[in-house]
Amino acid sequence: MKNVLVTGADGFIGSHLVETLVRRGLHVRAMVLYNSFDSWGWLDDSPREIKDAIEVVAGDVRDSGFVRTAVKGQDAVMHLAALIAIPYSYTAPQSYVDVNVTGTLNVVSAATEFGVAKVVHTSTSECYGTAQFVPITEEHPLVGQSPYAASKIGADQIALSFYRSFDVPVTVARPFNTYGPRQSARAVIPTAISQIAAGQTEIELGALTPTRDFNFVQDTVDGMVAILHARDTAGETINLGSGHEISIGDLVTLIGSVMNKQVSVVSKTERLRPEKSEVERLLADASKAKRLAGWSPAFAGRDGLRRGLEITAEWFSHPANLARYRVGRYTV
Repeated sequence: MKNVLVTGADGFIGSHLVETLVRRGLHVRAMVLYNSFDSWGWLDDSPREIKDAIEVVAGDVRDSGFVRTAVKGQDAVMHLAALIAIPYSYTAPQSYVDVNVTGTLNVVSAATEFGVAKVVHTSTSECYGTAQFVPITEEHPLVGQSPYAASKIGADQIALSFYRSFDVPVTVARPFNTYGPRQSARAVIPTAISQIAAGQTEIELGALTPTRDFNFVQDTVDGMVAILHARDTAGETINLGSGHEISIGDLVTLIGSVMNKQVSVVSKTERLRPEKSEVERLLADASKAKRLAGWSPAFAGRDGLRRGLEITAEWFSHPANLARYRVGRYTV
């Protein structure tokens, strides 16, 4: 596993993954979304030694010819390229099918053609919908409560079908709610932290009662790398989660404590999901990740969440980082 293609390398998790792989001695081909600004997304913020070590290819995961060229010569593919914002999936569901489902089809088709030794496909805990039992194991039913979740279920099934049909060594990594430096303000933790860092004391959010299992970004990355190197994971789906559950309302209180600020929360109608689309509860069982890949979260439990929030708040509080965000504007 010396040569690894990372799709979605310009994104939040992807950029952290690229940096980790390079520091562990792998050669990384980083696929970023083509744009006329020659932007590498968050990779532009990576240290010079990281940028000098990687091979960047710009294109679109929806283009099968481009994907074939990117996959050729690689030992492994770590597939993260996706549209991920749930609210935008209500507006543009076709885009989610095109990127998430067709994009994944292009990746596993190319992996089949070129005999890639391993494909780690990135899923999401949103595929489970509201928990029917907790903690959620990989055997939990899949329920698409949003077009985004449905597109990711479709992508997962396309990937696994290539394992079953063509013996492509695909493993589905299913992270629960990842957070940390560089995350989009469409997510709840950056939304709250950025508003507090900008001096606001009344924080605008959506629903406050749903619970989530928050996974610090380095834990997610380390879990994916562990899956990459693990044996006997082909055809498996593996949860990556902290095993700690917290409501959004209690989370904001904790963030205020971390940042030494007294805050109040206002639930805004425009930030709410449609009633039947809201996922009310998520809590991971990550025992399979430990059994098959030797991974367990370093930021586990409430103490781990607090440590992760401290790192995240420090990053967002830096003026140069905070300036990248339109604080107080609802990011779809």
